[in-house]
Amino acid sequence: MVTLADLQVRQLGECRHISPLGKYVAARETNDHYVDENDRVLFDDTLRLVAAHGVPLAELPTLEPGGPRQKIFFPPGATRAGIVTCGGLCPGLNDVIRGLVMELNIHYEVSDVVGFRNGYAGLVPESGLEPIALTPERVAKINMQGGTVLGTSRGAQDPEVMVDRLVELGIDILFVIGGDGSMRGASRIAAVARHRGLAISVIGIPKTIDNDIPFIGQSFGFQTAFTVAAQSIAAAQVEAQSAINGIGLVQLMGRHAGFIACYAALANHHADFVLIPEVPFGLDGDSGFLAALERRVAERGSAVVVVAEGAGQDLLTDVRATDASGNKRLGDIGRYLEARMQGHYRSLGRELTLKYIKPSYSIRAVPAKAFDSVYCVRLAQAAAHAGMAGRTDMVVGRRHNRFVHVPIDTVVSHGNTVAPDGDLWLSVLESTAQPAEMR
Repeated sequence: MVTLADLQVRQLGECRHISPLGKYVAARETNDHYVDENDRVLFDDTLRLVAAHGVPLAELPTLEPGGPRQKIFFPPGATRAGIVTCGGLCPGLNDVIRGLVMELNIHYEVSDVVGFRNGYAGLVPESGLEPIALTPERVAKINMQGGTVLGTSRGAQDPEVMVDRLVELGIDILFVIGGDGSMRGASRIAAVARHRGLAISVIGIPKTIDNDIPFIGQSFGFQTAFTVAAQSIAAAQVEAQSAINGIGLVQLMGRHAGFIACYAALANHHADFVLIPEVPFGLDGDSGFLAALERRVAERGSAVVVVAEGAGQDLLTDVRATDASGNKRLGDIGRYLEARMQGHYRSLGRELTLKYIKPSYSIRAVPAKAFDSVYCVRLAQAAAHAGMAGRTDMVVGRRHNRFVHVPIDTVVSHGNTVAPDGDLWLSVLESTAQPAEMR
């Protein structure tokens, strides 16, 4: 159970400088544009969950609200910021970079913003990757393209060396855009700076296309990802319906969480089966997946199967290798299911037409769609507000439709997954009419 202590955000020191954002509220009778420093956002949103803590109101787990403060820690016009993007690609990376540069430069008078190239490797001098200057003119149109203009990479670097580099370049605020591994790296950078007594703010903007980071609502790029994924499911249905005993198999992202598979399937109701990491399934026997698939094809003439990349790993030969980020390499569940489905129909002596679609890289590379573009800009603004106010070792996100600050240690303490007994998975079962259990 999360406690109030788990949600306390570190601060570099007292905020003494008047925020330049005052010009936006100068004509108002009240300063409603600013965040009340004494306000908090409730972590839980139901009476049952609140009551379960059994503590007084002041001790309930609450989050620090995001947004601009009347007074800030870093002096406007005399602050230098750095931005780094880490890990895999995701729609919206360039939108976040652009949003940060615009907010810092135009509203906080931070004209010196640099981008570190190719992830954390760009913070290590021996890589030879010099940072690039990020100006409003340089980033003006980057939101119209996919990927990240800064480049990215996987893998950790020595935090002591990275802090040395930040000191050498005079960086006051480092914005890290990445997944849970990148956030752990950001926390290590913040810890080294804190140990040395350095007033360096480290602000994380969580990026995970799988939507598997907890406590922050949806991750940026997620809506774009499942929208594009839904188009692949629609294509699979067309292929399946146009063939004898047609099956469309679509493998989507989702190492540990099946959110994209679930949402994409719900977006158009074309999927007959959705297979995700959180819900184990078996293939053989009358109650297994292959028999259920056979019955569905017999009833409707075709079927569409959506599978998350991390689903059914227990069915595959153990894969022990890891990638540069330390993640276990997954077996190819899509190819395995393709082979098993073909083998099943051969054993029945029946014709099968199977189309396998794996659109992961084309999904990751697209520019953000309108909703995500807006979300990215607002996350970037919230991150800039937090950094200028001297917060550190934290991420920005949205909970209960409010922008909030969450300590990195809490965010990476566990993953966000689809609850097998939750309402999202029930919606999937209702939409697909697949058996609740296939074992």
